[in-house]
Amino acid sequence: MILPELALTGYPPEDLLLKPSFIDKNLEYIEKIRQLTDKITLVCGFVNKENGIFNSAAIISDKKILSVYNKQHLYNHSFFEEERYFQKGTENKIFEIKNSLVGVTICKDIHHSEDPAKIQAIYGQAQLIVNISAFPYYIGKISEYEKLLQKKSVDYRAFIAYANLVGGQDELVFEGNSLVIDANGKIISRCKPFEEDRLICDIDLEEVKSIRLKDVRYENQKLMFSGKNISLPKLIKSATKSLDSADKESSLNKRSYAPSYTNYEDFISCEDEEILKALILGTRDYLHKNGFEKAVFGLSGGIDSALVAVIASMAIGNENITGILMPSCYSSQSSIDDSLELAKNIKINSISIPISRMYECYLESLKNIFKSDKINLTKENIQARIRGNILMALSNELGWLVLTTGNKSETSVGYCTLYGDMAGGFSPIKDIYKTKVYSLCKFINKKYNRIIPENILIKVPSAELKPNQKDEDYLPSYDLLDKIIKAYMEEDMDLSYMIHTMGYPAETVKKVVHLIDRNEYKRRQGSPGIKINPGISGKDRRYPMTNRFG
Repeated sequence: MILPELALTGYPPEDLLLKPSFIDKNLEYIEKIRQLTDKITLVCGFVNKENGIFNSAAIISDKKILSVYNKQHLYNHSFFEEERYFQKGTENKIFEIKNSLVGVTICKDIHHSEDPAKIQAIYGQAQLIVNISAFPYYIGKISEYEKLLQKKSVDYRAFIAYANLVGGQDELVFEGNSLVIDANGKIISRCKPFEEDRLICDIDLEEVKSIRLKDVRYENQKLMFSGKNISLPKLIKSATKSLDSADKESSLNKRSYAPSYTNYEDFISCEDEEILKALILGTRDYLHKNGFEKAVFGLSGGIDSALVAVIASMAIGNENITGILMPSCYSSQSSIDDSLELAKNIKINSISIPISRMYECYLESLKNIFKSDKINLTKENIQARIRGNILMALSNELGWLVLTTGNKSETSVGYCTLYGDMAGGFSPIKDIYKTKVYSLCKFINKKYNRIIPENILIKVPSAELKPNQKDEDYLPSYDLLDKIIKAYMEEDMDLSYMIHTMGYPAETVKKVVHLIDRNEYKRRQGSPGIKINPGISGKDRRYPMTNRFG
């Protein structure tokens, strides 16, 4: 049996690792698990405590901890900062289990050219490499990771059993998608992506020996180790008892084999479906793991709120979602109608709380400080903040979590209102560009019988905070805006490169970069949201709010 990296603590545990009581409790549970391993062998991720703490795998067999493998290549990028907490492991081990040799690695250990898996499989002759992982999802990761593991299995002529964490943890989503790959690089079975699953897979490790005998390259790699100052992996033998006849019959009767899937396309048809599943999983786990049963959000008639409505209803059930219509004197009738049609289509609850009278009270109370009667940014933001207050009042009174509906394009450049539409507890589409919002909504309509009203998809985007307002009055086209944001925020391209090499209009680039930089303070105060892009964003973007660079 194989469980993922840090299965006992969750990943990343962050500064919980600085609490001795947390480490001790995780060790207590390893002891409890040990007592449940009669006649089985288990690999389980946990925090090991020696001279310091380690990100480790316990190898347990027949109620005995055979040994512990400590992760050697710590991940110290983006969210993870493993070197802040963990010591690096240094020792490779091979486990003899029922006449087969098994190596154990953890996540990034298998990425390097001279990784522990290579030492275990080639120098130590391991026929099976177990890789337990907690490597989060990002767009493109699944295909990239599968190709890496397939290449490693061919290079090392070994089976690979990859057990990845599944679920949402704060802003991260782990897709699961655990795999078994044979020594020829063929995926022979996989778990369902984006949901908890169990995979039972019989493999014949004897075939590894014949494959290796025929592979000259494998033999040459083995010879290369003799000239290097690398220790032979320590061999540890398991005393796992063979099952007697009665046990075998009982075990076979209890086994429940799910259909064996090898193709990812059996589960996921395209990138948009993959992203949608990640957003649903991340939203569901954030609510449930933090004790929320119901959610509320502003239902504006726009495409962002439509996407959040669908994600939330699929995550925790339409009966647990309430959309709040908060029309003002500037809200179009079509937006109100679109909101009600969407709510009807996806069968969520809706409540209408008009804000015109509240807005008038604000204007009257503040009339002596206004410089003119024109509708300016101050008066626009008052409307957004009234709506934020209403949503937070419902949250306080009824215990509902407020979902914000801001997308990455708008929040990146500050086209949002602090304490207004940014007010809330979780942001499902925080890392979704506006162009991808449209793409996801089109996919949803194709797959789910056009549940999003067509008018929402084709109308010109508008905040509707003053007459005839359109997003394009303030921002470049979303297609261009998204490209500039991605280049600047995720890929660290400078202005000169974007203008002269990428060919983006100079004035537009300067304007967008200026907006991004000046709104760092605003993004810092936004609610957490699901990370799905591979670049630096959200919590792991660390730029000073006060700087004069650029």
